[in-house]
Amino acid sequence: MAGATHPGSLPASRIPDSRDAPPLRWGIMGPGWIAGKFTESLQASTRQVIAAVGSRSLDRSKDFAERYGVPAAYGSYEELAAAPDVDIVYVCTPHNFHHQAALLAIAAGKHVLVEKPLAINADQARDIARQARTAGVLAAEAMWTFFLPKFDVIRQILTSGTLGTVTTVLAEYGEHFDRSHRIFDPDLAGGPLLDLGTYPLALITEILGAPGVLHAVGQQHESGVNAQLSAVMQFPDGAQAVANTHLHNFTPTVATIVGTEATLVIDGPFNMPGGFEVRFPDGTTLRYEEPAAGHLEGLHYEAAAVARAIAAGRTEVSERPLEASVRTLAVADEIRRQLAIAFPCEAAPPTTPATEEQA
Repeated sequence: MAGATHPGSLPASRIPDSRDAPPLRWGIMGPGWIAGKFTESLQASTRQVIAAVGSRSLDRSKDFAERYGVPAAYGSYEELAAAPDVDIVYVCTPHNFHHQAALLAIAAGKHVLVEKPLAINADQARDIARQARTAGVLAAEAMWTFFLPKFDVIRQILTSGTLGTVTTVLAEYGEHFDRSHRIFDPDLAGGPLLDLGTYPLALITEILGAPGVLHAVGQQHESGVNAQLSAVMQFPDGAQAVANTHLHNFTPTVATIVGTEATLVIDGPFNMPGGFEVRFPDGTTLRYEEPAAGHLEGLHYEAAAVARAIAAGRTEVSERPLEASVRTLAVADEIRRQLAIAFPCEAAPPTTPATEEQA
């Protein structure tokens, strides 16, 4: 009977204390909102050193440096990349500059952690991976969800077979934005897909891999960007997934992983620190408790993981290998191809079908 052999408790997280990670000297490339959250998180919970900040505006860099006690401020990305007092660059520019910014850092011999998405399409992501391998430096996508303690527990649950065979993954993410936000700017690769939708797509592809069939529907916004999209996917083993993302308003942002033996429901927002439940058919529930929290409490885990990987001589992180980042972007490319979502900053939108059945 299902549930008769289920575990009596959930595994514990194996994520070490972030303060134990060896310190690196970090350079912040792009002093925006997420850069501030990242800096605050590292300063509060790690021994990592924010050594420098760079922007296309020296005044912005100086303002950021003053607010967060950063010793060096540069007026260009090139200067930051070349700075001798920087071991690793955290790229948090607008999405459309991730590829170029990452290559600047890599060419200067710096390790690089790039805010999600790694790039605006899979080809750019492959190029970052290729250039990093050639240079012998670490490159990783800052998909912070996969570095959180709760996700280590989820990985253990999936690996142990507690859920049985995973048949379905459902994930959504919607937010409300002020009309002045960059998400409404087509020139900055706007729309919800890369800002919000990358979380559901990353979760789905992390668990099920690349889909064999994908069907997408979308809705336009008056600004010219996509306002909402949904995608239904089927995978080679028959599993299915559904993703939705939009910029209309806030949603619960929950995710559900359904297996033949149990269902795992991640509290919303599923991409942030928080709890989840494993529910068995006999009514038994196992609860993972973790305080619901935000970027301050969560971003430091990715930095600590990167620091440990570099200290061990690795050029990737196991929590988010570059292959996984490329796979997620390939699915986003296919959604864009079906919905004719084009970014003016891109030479050409994706035109090659990403799934075997649609090839």
